[in-house]
Amino acid sequence: MLTSRQATNAYAASASHRSLREREADVFRRTNAVLRRAREKGGISRVRAIADNRLLWSTLTNLLLDPDNALPAELRASIVSVGIAVQREMASAEPNFDFLLKVNENIAAGLSGTG
Repeated sequence: MLTSRQATNAYAASASHRSLREREADVFRRTNAVLRRAREKGGISRVRAIADNRLLWSTLTNLLLDPDNALPAELRASIVSVGIAVQREMASAEPNFDFLLKVNENIAAGLSGTG
C-alpha cells in the first residue's frame, strides 16, 4: 500500500510530464465530477459543488483580468464574458447544472486541444 508521501511523489512525477494546459483542464474535469454527483444527491452537496465552481470561475476571472496575463485581450474578454454568465447562473435559485457542466466541459476541451 502506498504511503501518502509516496502517492504525492508519484502524482508529482506524473504531473510533470503533462502540460500546464492539460493540468488546468483537469481542474475543470474534477469540478464537473463534483457537480455531477451533487446534481444527483441534492442538498448540501449541491451547495458545496456550486461553491467550488464559483471559486474556480472567480479565480479564473481574476487571472484573466490581470494586466500581466499573456493571453490575447480578445480571448480573455470572451472567457470573462462566459464567466459572467456562469456566475449569474450559479446565483439563481435553481442553477442549471447541465449548462454549468457543458461550459466547464467546453473549457476543458479547449485547454486540452480537443474542443
